[in-house]
Amino acid sequence: MATVNFLYRSTKENEPLNVRLLFRHNETDYTQGAKTELYIYSYDELMHNEKLNAKHYWSKLHSKKNVKDIDLENKQTEINLKLNSLKNKILKDFHEAEINDIIFNKDWLKNILKEHYHPTNVKTDIPSRLITFFDFYVEKRKNELTDARMKGIKVTKKKLQKLESELNWEFDVKDVNEEFKNLFTSFCTSRRYAKNTQQRELSLIKTICRYAKYSGLDTHNQLERLRLPKQETKHIHLTFDELEIIEKTDLIHDYLENARDWLLISCDVGQRISDFMRFHSGMMRNEEGKHLLEFKQVKTKKLMTIPISKKVRAILQKRNGEFPRAISDQKYNTYIKEVCRLSKINEMCEGKRRISIAPKGTKPTKNDYRDIVGEFEKWELVSSHIGRRSFATNYYGKVPTTFLINITGHSSENTFLNYISKSNKDIALESYDYFN
Repeated sequence: MATVNFLYRSTKENEPLNVRLLFRHNETDYTQGAKTELYIYSYDELMHNEKLNAKHYWSKLHSKKNVKDIDLENKQTEINLKLNSLKNKILKDFHEAEINDIIFNKDWLKNILKEHYHPTNVKTDIPSRLITFFDFYVEKRKNELTDARMKGIKVTKKKLQKLESELNWEFDVKDVNEEFKNLFTSFCTSRRYAKNTQQRELSLIKTICRYAKYSGLDTHNQLERLRLPKQETKHIHLTFDELEIIEKTDLIHDYLENARDWLLISCDVGQRISDFMRFHSGMMRNEEGKHLLEFKQVKTKKLMTIPISKKVRAILQKRNGEFPRAISDQKYNTYIKEVCRLSKINEMCEGKRRISIAPKGTKPTKNDYRDIVGEFEKWELVSSHIGRRSFATNYYGKVPTTFLINITGHSSENTFLNYISKSNKDIALESYDYFN
């Protein structure tokens, strides 16, 4: 929710009004102000009447009710029309910027005022073709997009290019409607892309089209109503008993030992691989005898301070106080699957696994892999994210939820509860003792 106020801030008698925008973003209150080009009296008015005083008008006359002076009433109407026009422009741009996650820096409001008073024909510089606008979007927001987001944009763009090639057709931004959605989903389904992949990519296309609208292009009136259902998939986690088995399993290769230590650490710190694989001893500190780790999350940019458990300290102690060697995400995923296989973590579980769909006897390319939902041995479903999910699930009900959220960095308790691998029945059983 945002509020726009106008003020007369100058000590001089005839200066333009200031605008102040008050809003809340990511649970933080902000105030931004800037000088408008809205003068109460025009140059001609001041030349013909030297007694006119904009400061006096604003403080004493503008809000006056039941005005009988026709000139004053006309002036109030004139100024209010200008104020409402600017106010509507600011609130509209604010709403669209919030949807598209635009950064509200100090120049944002000034740019809106500049565009309001000195509009440019932005459409002439902006590509209307959907594929081309992907590049425009990346160029404009390259300093705000994460590597993962850039990769997702690149993958989705390639799919659209293949779809256009198959249809012998080029889509414009304004063509993204119900028919486009059906063509896109049929194309993806025929190539065995998962429903959640389709849902995620359609959401990305909508986000980019919203930015196109924000930039001045026309979009289809069906855009906001385009929806794809999300397929419920079960997520696995490693229990405390399974982690103990993994810890005690004999491993003959050093690289597996290194990966196992990272896996055990990840299950006790609750962080993403983009964060924990960067951990080093320089991030640790001791405060009042308590061992803490400080770092900034890559995805959220949050500055985190989390406790270092006894289990993690024991792993570091055998490594002379250092964390295990950093390895690539791909190798880590491969190695921890092997660690869990050797540890006989082989219970049959429903889950999602990446499988090659290349014809039998041919070597699969990177484009031949799909996420397939089915029944698999548990070790086959293990990936880098299992540490964060195991931490949240294992400690829920044993540690106050507020503490867990502070460690994982989730934005709210509701988000956290949707994340953990606990059913409503599990949560009810764990909370039973509090009421009996």
